[in-house]
Amino acid sequence: MIRKTSEMPSLLLRIIADVETEVVEYKAAKQNYDFEDIGKYFSALSNEANLRKAECGWLFFGISNDRQIKGTAYRKESQTPSVGLRRLKHEIAQYTNNGMTFEEIYEFEVDGKRVIAFQIPAGSFATPTTWHGIPWSRENESLVEMPKFKLDAIYGQSRPDWSRQIAYEANLDDLDPEAVSFACSKFVEKFGESQPAVRSLDEESILSKMALVIHGHVSNAALVLLGKPESSVFLGGIEPRITWTLYASDGSTMAYEHFEPPFILQVDRILGKIRNEKYRFFDREETLFPTEAHRYSPEVIRELLHNAIAHQDFRMSGKINVLEYEDKLVFKNEGTFIPETIENALASGYKPPYYRNPLLSSAMNKTGMMDRNAIGIRNVFDIQRNRLLPMPTYDLSEIGRVAVTLYGTVLNEDYSRLLASNRNLDLVTVLLLDLVQKGLPVTKEQSRLLHEQGLVRGRYPKLTVSAEVAAATGAHSEYVRNKGVDNSVFKELILELLRVRPCSRAEIIAGLDHALPAHLTAKQKRRPCKLSAPKPTEGGSHYQRRKHFGCRVAHNRVIRLAISILPTKHIPSQVRN
Repeated sequence: MIRKTSEMPSLLLRIIADVETEVVEYKAAKQNYDFEDIGKYFSALSNEANLRKAECGWLFFGISNDRQIKGTAYRKESQTPSVGLRRLKHEIAQYTNNGMTFEEIYEFEVDGKRVIAFQIPAGSFATPTTWHGIPWSRENESLVEMPKFKLDAIYGQSRPDWSRQIAYEANLDDLDPEAVSFACSKFVEKFGESQPAVRSLDEESILSKMALVIHGHVSNAALVLLGKPESSVFLGGIEPRITWTLYASDGSTMAYEHFEPPFILQVDRILGKIRNEKYRFFDREETLFPTEAHRYSPEVIRELLHNAIAHQDFRMSGKINVLEYEDKLVFKNEGTFIPETIENALASGYKPPYYRNPLLSSAMNKTGMMDRNAIGIRNVFDIQRNRLLPMPTYDLSEIGRVAVTLYGTVLNEDYSRLLASNRNLDLVTVLLLDLVQKGLPVTKEQSRLLHEQGLVRGRYPKLTVSAEVAAATGAHSEYVRNKGVDNSVFKELILELLRVRPCSRAEIIAGLDHALPAHLTAKQKRRPCKLSAPKPTEGGSHYQRRKHFGCRVAHNRVIRLAISILPTKHIPSQVRN
């Protein structure tokens, strides 16, 4: 609970008079105080508050160990409240797990002496609060790395499951019949072969097996997953909702729609709203013929939406957002990211330490909507890699909120071509390369590993995907296009076009467009030219001659070549002339 600054002097005096000290620390901090020690005390007091079920912990500056008010000049400024103190919230969040930071920092006076009070939130259920990855605790008056018995006490905490709570005012009539039928059919589909008896169960029995109905009572999970839209009234003021919003290129809203329970049916409806046009890409280095595919994998969209539903903290009364832009989708849901980092989620054998909504997650697993071992996230990354598209970006900068960006276009051709030519790169390396192509930071150690493999160039921290490697693997598209393509390749392309049907010259040129040099204008690509390039100027190189003339020469030469090798009936007069 956030206090008014005016209330703090009296609160401080009550705390000072209290014997309990495990969740309170006093420091004189006359002028300054070590930043690292502030972080360690943040971790320790947060953990102690968690273990003792206290509302919060307190760190006071300007008070001596014997609880005498002395005053402090720590980050003192003429402006009140201090800008430096406000900035400390952000500074602390950089090195704690889940971006935890002070609930509030109070600056006030007692008897004319300046005091600073740092209000520290109690740690999350079953999750120690860490500083630089290390959990700290109090041991009498000392700071120590958290001992095993305290860690075990935190990890062993039972987490309340909102989704398992009974909605006593609701009954089976408040569930959507279509959603119930669909869920039951998916359950039988998954377990019918291994457990033949489930095929003879009625719908209510199947719902009981999934614990969506407990002793005849409807759970919150049942209302979220299977409930009629109006059944949200039984959730105690919580209104589950997914909102899809379509944005124009200028950022203005073009369209939006709200989707309410039953969520088991809404995911495919949301999928139908998303503009999932096809695009062309080159999935193999040995061909110049592009592959057509949908911009977004439907499997990936479903997985990200299912994750957002399963991990939504419904108690925060927020909604799940699906934001559609021209070249990307953004999924947002309320609740901290349980694996803490995407690297943890992608680690081999990773299992989440807990589930935010265990019953809801279990029911979604039993209906085939999601995997409970975090394999789904890894699958999303594998699909994007195989499609040569950027990896999803997880933004965890907002406390208590997860945002995932899914890209539907190539950001860096060197990156995509590198993936096409190096299918055996491990997922961690691909993730690091993805950060480089997006201009996002990597550590010095990660930079060193990428340099050792020759995958990046440039000095840390300004790295780029190595063009030299891309070129060595046949992946450097800009080089290929600028230097021109061999006649035999153009021949292959033209033959492929003419095998389908007769084509005009314009149609052939359009079909060759992706293989012609990028620097040529549309007029240049269509202009007849001589079969030999002009002599270079003084000092000009063979490469320069090819760069400026070779591809146009090849283009006209191959038209003549096609005419000479194909039966006349396949060659329209527009091409022959």
